[in-house]
Amino acid sequence: MRIFIAYSANLFKHKWETFKPVQLVLYNLTSTRPMSQSTSIPKKLQRVRDHGFDNYMEVEKKMRKVRKFQDLLLSIPNQNIPISRLDTLARRFGFKQHEAGAFILKFPHVFEIYEHPVQRILYCRLTRKAHLQIEQEKQAILGQIPEAVTRLQKLLMMSNTGRLRLEHVRIARSEFGLPDDFEYSVVLKHPQYFRLFDAEETRNKYIEIVEKEKSLAVCNIEKLREKEYREKGADSEDIRFSFIVNFPPGFKIGKYYRIAVWKWQRVPYWSPYEDVSDYDLRSLEAQKRMEKRAVATIHELLSLTVEKKITLERIAHFRMAMNLPKKLKDFLLQHQGIFYISTRGNYGKMHTVFLREAYKRGELIEPNEVYLARRKLAELVLSSPRNAKVDGELVSFKRRENDEMGFFRRDYVENGSEDFRGRENENEDRVSDVGSDFSDEDDDSVDIGDKTDAEVN
Repeated sequence: MRIFIAYSANLFKHKWETFKPVQLVLYNLTSTRPMSQSTSIPKKLQRVRDHGFDNYMEVEKKMRKVRKFQDLLLSIPNQNIPISRLDTLARRFGFKQHEAGAFILKFPHVFEIYEHPVQRILYCRLTRKAHLQIEQEKQAILGQIPEAVTRLQKLLMMSNTGRLRLEHVRIARSEFGLPDDFEYSVVLKHPQYFRLFDAEETRNKYIEIVEKEKSLAVCNIEKLREKEYREKGADSEDIRFSFIVNFPPGFKIGKYYRIAVWKWQRVPYWSPYEDVSDYDLRSLEAQKRMEKRAVATIHELLSLTVEKKITLERIAHFRMAMNLPKKLKDFLLQHQGIFYISTRGNYGKMHTVFLREAYKRGELIEPNEVYLARRKLAELVLSSPRNAKVDGELVSFKRRENDEMGFFRRDYVENGSEDFRGRENENEDRVSDVGSDFSDEDDDSVDIGDKTDAEVN
């Protein structure tokens, strides 16, 4: 028995030595062969900066502070404020002592500092250009109320229950081009479209759509696909569920990532306006469709905004109502060719999401009246103080010219009136002479005759 075990051990050892070179060759082949990479979009990607959008947000940061001061001045009855009270009122905006005055001096086209004619105290007020810009934006918002009604309808149609909290819509009213009193001018004035009610369980006000219109259940990306198909005649299968992808400068696109994007573009998905509450979402295919549906929902949400941008925090308000993922920032970073997240504008505390396809070289491709009115404020903010000094000199020269012309006109009117009065008196004398039967000599003779009669008597 011991001899058999020893013989079998030597036999297996000999066979192992014969197969060992073959094993080494296979190991070398597998070690030199590159490992296969995944052809799916990675869950975590590093954000690549786009300086065009970041510079846009740097200007937006200044405009946001300017708007706060504008609202402060407009809330005061006389729309002016003493400089001595400026630091006290500006603390609510996060300004420290003596920072508010220095900030106002940076924008002379928006704010004007003048001396009160009676009190001899320095006051601050808005310039004429700033008032014109505010009025232009106000008229632009009021002029597109029908479009705002349509945007609010589509926003409510994307929610699962057809309703949204009134407070969430009020916070994002500026992005969607809604007036400040949209609760009355948009919601209550159109009872055929909207209904306002209080929820019993949460005691919050909600806006609910009365009836969903099928004609409005068309996404903006579907219109772009149809336009591209008609213009370029591309393969219908490739653009049927695809999105417009423009990666930022410096974004590294490898071979496998390109394949992953190509595969993702062909994945079908449900429309954001489609009700998916009754669908079975447990399968892997259903989860892929829901992920792409979330991309389409955020894309449509940005398309409904006036400037094609909105903060990430305000998108999070609609997360539960629109079936959006929890980690929105990581989710959007997976699709940097469609969206761009900028951390500029509020010292990194706020994230602004842009729709990349809507912008070109830092400007909106299809601007509207509200966007153009708001860019007027950006022009005033970026204008040089030298131009403001020249404008002030021109205005003062014009005022002096008007005063001189007014004095000349008053002098001319006074002299002309005196001449006219003198000529009128002469005319009256002439008329009195012509109308009487006696001359001056006859009057004297009559007086003499009266005197003689008196003496005789």
